[in-house]
Amino acid sequence: MSANVKSKSKLKLNLALLLLVVVLIITPLVINSGAEYGGADGEAESLITEIRPDYEPWFSSLYEPPSGEIESLLFSTQAALGAGVIGYLLGRMKRK
Repeated sequence: MSANVKSKSKLKLNLALLLLVVVLIITPLVINSGAEYGGADGEAESLITEIRPDYEPWFSSLYEPPSGEIESLLFSTQAALGAGVIGYLLGRMKRK
């Protein structure tokens, strides 16, 4: 098999995987269009107060972001750094 045929085959596979990722991302948004997405923390807090109305949290956050946008920015930065570390480690393992 020539190198050109291999690279075309890899390109087709990469494009198919990219299309699959896009479909997996968009499908839940289309199915639940108009739905409100809340965080798990808010859901857990409302469920706990429903079960035990007298419950008092034993810990509070060290830093409370001033707005939802900044909170989202911090969360996505954390996710990007984690993905970068995992990608780096997987790359190092593959190289060995």
